[in-house]
Amino acid sequence: MNNLTIKQDPRMEAKFQSYAEDIRANLLHLRSLIMEVAREEDSITSIEETLKWGEPSYLAKKGSTIRIDWKAKTPDQYAIYFKCTSKLVETFREVYGDIFQYENNRAILFKMGQKVPEKELKDCIHMALRYHELKHLPRLGIEK
Repeated sequence: MNNLTIKQDPRMEAKFQSYAEDIRANLLHLRSLIMEVAREEDSITSIEETLKWGEPSYLAKKGSTIRIDWKAKTPDQYAIYFKCTSKLVETFREVYGDIFQYENNRAILFKMGQKVPEKELKDCIHMALRYHELKHLPRLGIEK
């Protein structure tokens, strides 16, 4: 575990408070997994928590942005989003197959009330937070 510095946008608390309680709980769970992975990885010393496109977003220095959100147009699900031009979601599909439900090459979707496969999701978060260090490796360095 390292001493992680979190650079937090002051608008974050209000953003999380704007969600209904059940939605907020799910998104805060995803946030806690992101922070847990960042704390466990010695090469990550700081993470930026901000709003991008109005969505809670997380970025480590050598990583790719991770966003989390719930959309009113799909009220029964929430998602963790990744940069669509990266190899992240493509790699998650190859390694984890149907453990997750995907949205094209940009997101992993979760149904409200669904148990999140935490170990596998933490692996995905780890790959995203270190993406620029791992992008040259087969399957971003993860073993099948």
